[in-house]
Amino acid sequence: MRLGLALGYWGRGPDPGHVALAQEAERLGYDSVWTAEAWGSDAFTPLTWIAARTSRIKLGTAVAQMAARSPVTTAMHALTLDHLSGGRMMLGLGLSGPQVVEGWYGRPFPRSPLTATREYVEVIRQVLRREGPVEVAGRFHSHPYGGEDSTGLGKALKPITHPLRADLPVLLGAEGPKNIAQTTRIADGWLPLYWSPLRTDAYEASLADVGEGFLIAPMARAKVCDDVAEGLLPVKAMLGLYIGGMGHSARNFHADLMARMGYEAEARRIQELFLAGRREEAVLAVPDAFADEISLVGPRARIAERLELWRKGPVTDLLVLAPDPHTLRVLAELNS
Repeated sequence: MRLGLALGYWGRGPDPGHVALAQEAERLGYDSVWTAEAWGSDAFTPLTWIAARTSRIKLGTAVAQMAARSPVTTAMHALTLDHLSGGRMMLGLGLSGPQVVEGWYGRPFPRSPLTATREYVEVIRQVLRREGPVEVAGRFHSHPYGGEDSTGLGKALKPITHPLRADLPVLLGAEGPKNIAQTTRIADGWLPLYWSPLRTDAYEASLADVGEGFLIAPMARAKVCDDVAEGLLPVKAMLGLYIGGMGHSARNFHADLMARMGYEAEARRIQELFLAGRREEAVLAVPDAFADEISLVGPRARIAERLELWRKGPVTDLLVLAPDPHTLRVLAELNS
């Protein structure tokens, strides 16, 4: 199991320690570093900044949001950074949800998410293969565009720039069972939002057709500390926000996922509290057991024991949200 460093997206502003963390991860032998985006900073610019200050570590987006860019624009970002970094780019994509897609990006959330995702990936694959002009007659993506409001003058094109790698890895952040199953067929890897090494059966059916070399790269908050309960507070705060606020009360993919993992009543209670404006109570309502099993928190010996559970399962890459160099170093030592 390889280790990666997940930096997430910016909050109020850029974290001045991210480049140093990425450099330390590279020095410690981490395989990859990953950036993200929501409705603030973008994923590609910080990754390019890190690429310029590192030399070996792979560079991934976990995730770049599909609604933020047309698929050819995303492919342009990926092939450009792949060239500039000497072939280190890994493209992680996510569909997000209706609240963000329609509220922030001002686009309709696709009524058939699986079809929209499949078409998006196909366009990117065609750009990267550069075997001919990009031609897709899809429900959500068409190249050339041929809608009722088109001029009819669109021309099928292939990229001027020759991509460095036709097989640049494409990974998908998928949560629903059908979406995960499709991911195993059309992508090179899967980026689970929550992964519990104690509940791998929750994904067993969706991963039935995984082929050789397919990447399974979940994120997990990691912190070497003496007080487990205190170390879990950032995990619970994240879960409170995602389960409670990252979606509508009637459609929240994160809450649905927590429910499928055995915590349905707790997920609905978190939603109820968060949407009522009782955010602190929503965070406190997150079960310690759930926060604990999807993270690596506590003294070194405890983390060593729990890390073995992750290593025994199908995970190929563990992307750690680690806030300090000491935790990065301990995980590197334990995973060696």
